[in-house]
Amino acid sequence: MASVEEGMQSAIRNLEEKTGKSMADWAAIVKGSGFAKHGQVVSYLKSEHGLTHGYANMVALRSLAADDAPEGDDLIAAQYDGAKGSLKPVYDELIARISMFGSDVEISPKKSYVSLRRSKQFAILQPTTATRLDVGINLKGIEPAGRLEASGSFNAMLSHRVRVNSAAEIDDELVGWLKQAYDAA
Repeated sequence: MASVEEGMQSAIRNLEEKTGKSMADWAAIVKGSGFAKHGQVVSYLKSEHGLTHGYANMVALRSLAADDAPEGDDLIAAQYDGAKGSLKPVYDELIARISMFGSDVEISPKKSYVSLRRSKQFAILQPTTATRLDVGINLKGIEPAGRLEASGSFNAMLSHRVRVNSAAEIDDELVGWLKQAYDAA
């Protein structure tokens, strides 16, 4: 079953295929329209650009929210601000190791975690406490054992979690689990 985020990404890809314009292009069109209210933007996109109601609604929601929301590096900086700052080197080391899996690793920052995707999400990195970064991994069919725990209530979209307190805990075993999840994605 696809997550809400996976569904949204699929809808964005479909919009781009059908219109030849990226979400960033549509956001620029909305910004240039001068409309600031959701209903106005939806009506404008439907009447002036021929978008269906669903696509117009999605573009309006994302475009209007984009004016206020931090993106990419700003989201990551916010995650590791303050008490969680000591975990940033742990995050950086994980990203460096995961990026070596292939050029198709997609790093997608969210408000409280970073989603790692290929064709689908295979892991997340989340600074859960001031001293611990949780690595959620999608390893269907693998029994939890040792530090490879069942994800439990941590994240229902992932099967396992590994708690990491320092860069020294990023070893071949952890990277191997992540690579296995990447290969299956």
